[in-house]
Amino acid sequence: MKVETKVYLPADLAKALDQLSIRTRRPKSEIVRAALASFMSPDGAERTEAALLRRLDRMNKHMERLEREAQVGNEALAIFIRTWLGATPVVSAADEPATRALGQKRYGNFIQALNRRLSSGASLSDQAFEPGGIGLDGDEPTGR
Repeated sequence: MKVETKVYLPADLAKALDQLSIRTRRPKSEIVRAALASFMSPDGAERTEAALLRRLDRMNKHMERLEREAQVGNEALAIFIRTWLGATPVVSAADEPATRALGQKRYGNFIQALNRRLSSGASLSDQAFEPGGIGLDGDEPTGR
């Protein structure tokens, strides 16, 4: 047995109900019945909590992966800087213009390689965790 009930809705909610009814081709009373049943269901809160916990778990795993990648990037940069500083000879004033020109050329090669890698979607950090590690694939600048 169905009982008629009069309910007042804000204009925006009434409009949304109308649009949903048209879009799904279902009567408004059916939509409201389902919404009320879901809202009043004793396990509705538990389902909502479980869905939120699943989403938070996914977000937590994503944050942990980002943190790991940032840590790997920071460590790699620190190792590179230490190695570079230890292996780079002091340049005399007479050789400085030629050294700057070579540096500009190498930087340009680096930027081109970076653009190629970013546009291809390849990730060096993903390769870092693959068996065999990172190998030269022709995209890294050589400076020559």
